Amino acid sequence: MSPFPERDADHRPLLEVSGLHTHFRTARGVLRAVDGVDLRVGRGEILGVVGESGSGKSVLAQSIVRVNAPSQLQRADGSIRFDGMELMGLDEHAMRRLRGARIAMVTQNPSSALNPVFRIDSQMLETWRFHPDRRPQGTHARQRMLDLLAEVQLPAPERIARSYPFQLSGGMKQRVAIAMALMGEPELLIADEPTTALDVTIQAQILDLLGELRAETGMAIMLITHDLGVIAEMADEVVVMYAGRVIERAPAAALFAAPQ
Repeated sequence: MSPFPERDADHRPLLEVSGLHTHFRTARGVLRAVDGVDLRVGRGEILGVVGESGSGKSVLAQSIVRVNAPSQLQRADGSIRFDGMELMGLDEHAMRRLRGARIAMVTQNPSSALNPVFRIDSQMLETWRFHPDRRPQGTHARQRMLDLLAEVQLPAPERIARSYPFQLSGGMKQRVAIAMALMGEPELLIADEPTTALDVTIQAQILDLLGELRAETGMAIMLITHDLGVIAEMADEVVVMYAGRVIERAPAAALFAAPQ
């Protein structure tokens, strides 16, 4: 049963997670990385997920898009409803149609998301190979890619597109990763520590960019971080995680005014 009040279809959350468990087998026994998490993300909302390192934030994100290796899982159950559709029962083929299209993810290390031996343009255009229904027709595809690189405020998009990842700075690679995530025009963007490896100036630019994209596209964002300053600046709602569980949930203003 959902821990949240029932809503009609017009007002239901875009994402609703209920009783989610993700436990792993380890040499020391069972690791309960996510242990009964409930949360929801409204349409066009920024949900901040905050917690110290090891609290289960990244595993939560990976569990929502179901990219954890099945062979390592000891338990994976609960409910993940996206736009009213239950994801836990979907096969891998159906999940691939969602990933990168309606739900996209930006990881905390952009270098790990980019293949070092392929140019940026080939990696970005490959996204549409998996989601041809979202690909602009004809010559418009490459122009759309360049427009996205410009939208994330990268200078000389054509030069960036022809570059290899090792030729770009950390901030540039993070912007490329965001542009790649936007290729399918997702309704939900999961941003896992998107500014951790960046200097303060670039961090501020990336956060401003995410806020602008939300305002322009109506995209919902699940922003995962351990930085309370980022949460205070960006989030509408906040969940606080500790040891794989949600220990507090509140609107951002209320959380900082009277933390529990």
